[in-house]
Amino acid sequence: MYLAIGVIERDGQFSGGTLYCTLLYFGPNGQLIGKHRKLKPTASERIIWGEGDGSTLTVLATELGKIGGLICWENYMPLARMAMYGKGVEIYLAPTADSRDSWQASLQHIACEGRCFVLGCNQYVTKSMYPPDLNGLKDLEPQPEELCRGGSAIVSPLGKVLAGPLYGQEGILSADLDMAEIGRSKYDFDVTGHYSRPDVFQLIINEKPLLPVTYSPSEEQ
Repeated sequence: MYLAIGVIERDGQFSGGTLYCTLLYFGPNGQLIGKHRKLKPTASERIIWGEGDGSTLTVLATELGKIGGLICWENYMPLARMAMYGKGVEIYLAPTADSRDSWQASLQHIACEGRCFVLGCNQYVTKSMYPPDLNGLKDLEPQPEELCRGGSAIVSPLGKVLAGPLYGQEGILSADLDMAEIGRSKYDFDVTGHYSRPDVFQLIINEKPLLPVTYSPSEEQ
C-alpha cells in the first residue's frame, strides 16, 4: 500500500533546529518516496513551525493514480490548490485539524474544482488519551473531554461523499475509487485544461529550494 503520515520534521541539513509541519509519503516497499512541508503555518503555529518552499509541492505518479495534497488551511490557498491541479493530482490528500462543518464543504469544493478524489483525514482526540504525566496537561482542564471530534471523509470528483464524515470515534474509512470518473467529470470542467484561460490567467510557481546560504565559486576556481 501507499501510506501518507503527518510528522513534525526537524531540519537536519541546515539549521538543525527549525521544525516543519510535514506530510510524508511511503511506497509499497516501505521507502520514503516524497514529502511536503506546509507552506504557511496558521495563527499560533507560526511560533513553532518554519515555512516550507515550493520544492515540496509534491505529486507522485503511482499505479493507483497521481497522489498529492496540502496540509490543513493550505487548502484554502487558491494558488496552492492550482499548483496541485497543474500537476494532474488525482488522489488529493487533505489532512487537517479542522473539525467544523465548513471543512466538509471545503473538501467537496476541492473535489469539484480539481475533478479529483479527495481524502480528508482528521484526528479524533479526547483528554483521556493524554498520559497523566504529560507536561502542561493542566492547561486542558477548562476544555471539554472531546477535544477534536474528527471528520475524516472521502469525496468523489463531482463532490459526492463516498465515506464519512466520521465523527465522535476512531475508525478507518474505505471506498472503491473509479478512476475513469475523473476523465468523465472533466468533460464539462477542467480547471487546468479547457477552463483555464491562460490568455487571461497564469500561475508561476517557484520550485527551487530556498537555501539560507548560497556560495558562488571563486574566480581562482
